[in-house]
Amino acid sequence: MTILNHKMIITDLDGTLFNNNQEVSLTDMESLFWLGQNDIVRVIATGRNFYSVTKVLKNNFPIDYLIFSTGAGIYDWKNRKIIYSRFLPSIDVKQISKFLIEHEADFMIHEVIPENHKFVYHQSHNVNPDFITRIKFYKGFASALNPITETYQHACQILAIFPKENGLFEEVNNRFKNVKIIRTTSPFDGKSVWMEIFPETVSKGHGINWLCKNLNINPLKTISVGNDYNDLEMLEFTPEKYVVSNAPNDLKEKFPVCGSNQESGFSDALSRHFSISYI
Repeated sequence: MTILNHKMIITDLDGTLFNNNQEVSLTDMESLFWLGQNDIVRVIATGRNFYSVTKVLKNNFPIDYLIFSTGAGIYDWKNRKIIYSRFLPSIDVKQISKFLIEHEADFMIHEVIPENHKFVYHQSHNVNPDFITRIKFYKGFASALNPITETYQHACQILAIFPKENGLFEEVNNRFKNVKIIRTTSPFDGKSVWMEIFPETVSKGHGINWLCKNLNINPLKTISVGNDYNDLEMLEFTPEKYVVSNAPNDLKEKFPVCGSNQESGFSDALSRHFSISYI
């Protein structure tokens, strides 16, 4: 194939472009530079919030756009500005929070973009080490929620954390029709289940579609690489898609598989479409 056949490449970050040490391999870095030299738009689509991304990627990292918070925001990497953001209205935040409190769920309410690394949290009496880990990780940005005095403002998202999956996913989805429920695996312990509640128009797939429209790129000329359940709509949106071999088995049964995040899987996926000499 020629380089003209694809105009945008999208990759997840943790567990996909990042290896297990949160590093990008030399091969994958060379691939990103090669894509830029050939005028192919490079996009990272991650569940991380913007603050978290800036802690692991330098300003000169070779990408063009960042889709962050699972699609709630988009950042123009070269021009250093947020160009898209979405939020949950306060009435939904209040109703969902009360529902989660009634069901003794551990959850966090994140402020609107770009301050969505800050949050208030409600903690039940259940044992939930992953929830505690996340609060400690964001120490200084987290404060306990007081259900009596909380005013429930607009929020970027609500994040509930469970030691294992339960029926609340279906209950929330059935009760609140104007939100998007995204399931993902905890980046901390690799096994706890996160329920991310966003406005209904939020997903990595929506973010890619918005970028394609605004950059006048044909969606049929896109490729994506992912590794987890919050990548589903991204993978379903792009005509060419891959999951790394360290992805859950049910995703590997559904999508083509490339090398693992430890084996420069991103570059392996590109090699199926481009003739890059160093791959």
